[in-house]
Amino acid sequence: MSKTEVPPRRRSVLVSGASIAGPALAYWLDRHGFAVTVVERAPTIRTGGYPIDVRGTAIDVVERMGLLPQIRAAHIASRAMNFVDGQGRVIGSVPIYEAIGSDSARDVELPRGTLASLLHDATRNGTIAYRFNDSIDSLHDDGQGIDVGFASGRRARYDVVIGADGLHSRTRRLVFGPEDTFTHSLGFCFSLFSMPNDRGLSHGGIVHAEAGRISGIWAVQDSPRVFGFLAFATDDAPGAISRDVAEQIGRTRAAFADMGWEVPRLLDAMAAADDLYFDSVCQIRMPCWSKGRVALVGDAAFAPSFRSGQGTSLALVGAYILAGELATHDDPQDAFAAYERVARPFVEANQALATGDNGAFFLPRTQKDIQARDGVLAEIARNGPTGMFDASKQAVHASLRLPDYASVLPALPSVSPG
Repeated sequence: MSKTEVPPRRRSVLVSGASIAGPALAYWLDRHGFAVTVVERAPTIRTGGYPIDVRGTAIDVVERMGLLPQIRAAHIASRAMNFVDGQGRVIGSVPIYEAIGSDSARDVELPRGTLASLLHDATRNGTIAYRFNDSIDSLHDDGQGIDVGFASGRRARYDVVIGADGLHSRTRRLVFGPEDTFTHSLGFCFSLFSMPNDRGLSHGGIVHAEAGRISGIWAVQDSPRVFGFLAFATDDAPGAISRDVAEQIGRTRAAFADMGWEVPRLLDAMAAADDLYFDSVCQIRMPCWSKGRVALVGDAAFAPSFRSGQGTSLALVGAYILAGELATHDDPQDAFAAYERVARPFVEANQALATGDNGAFFLPRTQKDIQARDGVLAEIARNGPTGMFDASKQAVHASLRLPDYASVLPALPSVSPG
């Protein structure tokens, strides 16, 4: 470059959210040469957390990031889920990977916080700016760029803004409108919390369910703490679920007041937990994931719900495609349209895994669902699990062949030996 030449300005992208989709997107945008800022309202990366899965096409994404060995090393390797009656007697048992219809060779289960930390570490390279304890307060898209006001009072201008800020995305609300417009209820409300592993559980879980009420305990390997789970059927719209902790605890106590097994202990543990998370079981369904120079990715755009088991994988795949399309299109709106053309069929196929009869084995809403589950458990006890569950899920998990954006990736800097 001659002395009179000016290097081209790197296009700037603000990513809102530093859980899974946000850091994954930041990684690929940085590799494609964008100037990336990630804003996160929490004070730091959230560690710990419940188990999640990286499976199917998402395995290819983390492999291209160079993270697959570390992710495989963190594999929890859950073994079985036991189903019990109100007296704690075992009804039946299911090997986890058979039950979820997953290819164990293409499915890695690890704590959510472990994956978040790995993604954060992969993006702490000095070129990606993380701004914690802050969030987007206002957005003004003038067609040439976006002026952003932050809760901290800071103001900045970006070429593109991406909302990767989860199911209750503030970016989506600011740009696309009220959350209720895009939420689709799957008919349950749930609470998740940690509690002491008093039973010595290991590598799996125990579930006791009645029609419309499900209770469970899940052990991550041999951890001294386990996750308690309580879910109950509701016809309320997702937006009607109160965000008040005391109100939610009271509502859950009322729903499970006369249930047997270890439910009373679970209810007390829920009330005492300092990590209680509660929400509706719902999906985000949007007719379009972008508007102007703003787009959404991960749960903010297409949350599939935990009934699908694909939220993390969709976030990783969506981030890879969105970054690649932004790199191969000069106009952000053209990039967003291409991102949606590539990703939407995969997203909708995976969202469908959580609807209809899918998921009723683990979240039975009716007595008929309970009877069908018990029939499957009896058949497994007689003949084993092979062929008992829908193997087509594996095909859905891996139904997208990743586009190859290698031609627009700049070479990584070489490292001198020694």
